[in-house]
Amino acid sequence: MTLPKEPWKSDIWRDRPAFLYSRRPIARYVGRPAAEFLKIEPAAGLVLVACAVLAMAWANSPWSATYDAVWGLDITVSLGDFTLHHTLKDWINDGLMAVFFFVVGMEIKSEIVSGELSDPRSAVPPIAAAVGGMAVPALLYTALNAGTPGAHGWGIPMATDIAFALGVLALFGSRIPAAAKVFLLTLAIVDDLGAIAVIAVFYTDRISMPWLATAAALIALAVLMRLLNVWSTPIYLVIGVLLWVAMLESGVHATIAGVAMGLIIAAKPLLDPAVAHAEAQELAKDGLTVAETERLVRLTRDAQPPADRLQYQNHRFSSFVVLPLFALANAGIPLSADLLGAAAGSTVTLGIVLGLVAGKTAGITLTTWIVVRTGLGRMPRGTSWPLLTAIAAIAGIGFTVALFITELAFRGGDPSLTYEGKTGVLAASLLAAVIGGVAVHLTAPRTP
Repeated sequence: MTLPKEPWKSDIWRDRPAFLYSRRPIARYVGRPAAEFLKIEPAAGLVLVACAVLAMAWANSPWSATYDAVWGLDITVSLGDFTLHHTLKDWINDGLMAVFFFVVGMEIKSEIVSGELSDPRSAVPPIAAAVGGMAVPALLYTALNAGTPGAHGWGIPMATDIAFALGVLALFGSRIPAAAKVFLLTLAIVDDLGAIAVIAVFYTDRISMPWLATAAALIALAVLMRLLNVWSTPIYLVIGVLLWVAMLESGVHATIAGVAMGLIIAAKPLLDPAVAHAEAQELAKDGLTVAETERLVRLTRDAQPPADRLQYQNHRFSSFVVLPLFALANAGIPLSADLLGAAAGSTVTLGIVLGLVAGKTAGITLTTWIVVRTGLGRMPRGTSWPLLTAIAAIAGIGFTVALFITELAFRGGDPSLTYEGKTGVLAASLLAAVIGGVAVHLTAPRTP
């Protein structure tokens, strides 16, 4: 059989199933199972755990020297006289992680505009819980490390890892009340906002005012574009890249550019959904021309908040590419007896473990109790105090952002502090996951 010169226009090809749904072995045994796995709620957390374990195994294998060699590889990008020179690890931490924080910024915006943070009575408990869950761990860490070289790491135990925490909670399915899941999600989002503020204010070594002014001008330009209802993706992409460079050169951590762009993206539809629906019905009355079909696609797109659409488009890349690469580049810790012994006796390690495991649980539970008892907010519907305490324990899973702050806190200092900090983060996250998971199993309502 002779195929046409343009096979994609032929009925032979048009009627064939998409590759993912074909009967080819690679589609049946790899493609479809992989696609189904990505739909599982805890999938992102499972991939993150796998990459962390792989990094640990690599760093402690006979090929451990290649671990540092790969992530320490120098990569230079030049444009005329302007040059950016960083290691592969720094490109991931400073560059790719901006995508993760871009998604976080949009999540925060969506929650403020139409989510839990838009209803004061529902928003107060998780906001207060997040503040308590940041303050108490930081105070516990400071109490152990004040006046020592490790004192600068007080921000490490403040962070909650959204992917891991929600992944652990998702393992219990319908046993967890919907309001309790929203409570943890909102708490984690506010926690991320606090971590972003801490990074911007306290973990910035130097400030270049000209570059900072350039960053401010780019943010103003993006806001102006939004006010003028200009929603061309390439324009915002160019502004975002330039903002990232300006932030990087200003001394403020470059990932703040991702947060800023995420907060600028509109969280309300560009077109009233009712108006879009009415126009779509009118278009579809007598069949659709090509032009009318294109108009229908634009109506569908404009009736959806840009922040929701962009979150959907970037979520998988952030969860299944950016964060796994971050884990691979940062979780590889040598586990020699001497190093582990030093970490076990380190106040940095102890402060992080105590802060994340005990401090998070106490801070979240206590502040929520105060808010509810004073009438400033209400308990999540269907959630008991024992279950809320168990959820607070799960919030002690720090991992991603905690490792990120560890790198910033001890960058350029004693490498042993970074090692002790990472050891503390990994140990605390594992303990919080196990303790929190067991506690939720014991306190969550039984399904009939």
